[in-house]
Amino acid sequence: MNYFKKLTILDKFVLKQIIEVFILGIIVFTSIIFASDTFISLIKQISAYGMPLNIAFMIILLNLPAVIVMTIPMSVLFSTVMTVNKMCLQSEITILKACAISIKRIAKPIFIFAFFMAVLTFFINETIVPITTSQSKTLALYALVQRNIPEGKHNFTMKELKDGNYLKRLFYVEKCEDKQFENVSILDLSNDSKIQILQSKTGTSVLDGWQFDNASVYTISKEGKSLNTSWIEKTIIDFGANIQQQLEKKDDGTDLNFVQLLPYLNDNHSNLSPKTRAKYKVCFWEKLALPVTTILFVLIGIPLAITPPRVRHNRGLLFSIGIIFFYYIIRAFSLALGYNYTLSAFIAANLPNLIIGIIGYYLYKAKTEKI
Repeated sequence: MNYFKKLTILDKFVLKQIIEVFILGIIVFTSIIFASDTFISLIKQISAYGMPLNIAFMIILLNLPAVIVMTIPMSVLFSTVMTVNKMCLQSEITILKACAISIKRIAKPIFIFAFFMAVLTFFINETIVPITTSQSKTLALYALVQRNIPEGKHNFTMKELKDGNYLKRLFYVEKCEDKQFENVSILDLSNDSKIQILQSKTGTSVLDGWQFDNASVYTISKEGKSLNTSWIEKTIIDFGANIQQQLEKKDDGTDLNFVQLLPYLNDNHSNLSPKTRAKYKVCFWEKLALPVTTILFVLIGIPLAITPPRVRHNRGLLFSIGIIFFYYIIRAFSLALGYNYTLSAFIAANLPNLIIGIIGYYLYKAKTEKI
């Protein structure tokens, strides 16, 4: 707190530029991740399972904290490189050096900003992300399994796809009011050897899917021959998912925070597969490693952003993309090794930080001693 009371003009100048570019980075990187991953996944769910748009929008909002946790380190790196590189191009670094202000002094407010962003990353990842991830998963499962239908809709069809493109079931419902279906016909193509047609006067939406009472089932071979006709008092179309099992399932540790992970591992050690235990252990150490990445990105970003006087164009964006790409390639490789027991969980989670930290330390040391 004493530092903020003693903010100099230089500190305020650097922080102002860092924060402006940081906010831009958060918007850009969050949009990219959503467009390439979350949004496309939701579009597939909407088209394949008939997920309502309002539920899809809520899932997007609930996934936002998890995405922001990933984009904070990227944005800190982006703002650091762009700001320092701009100061070099505008000869501000040269002027400050002429005033006996070192690179280390210029970097001080950037490191402090990165430290607070690391704390913010850890806070969001431990308090908000587990809750929103769990709620998002619950909401998606209820939407997909219960197949929520707009009330008062008449004479509508719905389809369920498998493997993204192939028709699994086709539903026709004459009327739906108060979660009650009337005159339902279902064409079931889920079995490769036969076709089933289910007809029911009434049905309702329950926890496990759609329940139909007093249904007639006609079974036809792929060649078009009638195999048999049966009558079923009650049947449930579960859409291939057991919601209770899915809600209780935690296979990657994202639903748990740092404090909860170890007790959960100890209590369920015998019930978890070796692969799942490995994922949990890697996730435990990664929750600590990710905030540290924010600071290490500054360590490597500052020396790379300081360009020679003869360079008269901004290379900040190119450097930022290069470092991020290099880091996440190493991260994906090390996590895969951790999941397959080739590396210990601690090393798998921290290997990218170790490599970035060593390279950044020597680059930073060489640059600050040279200039």
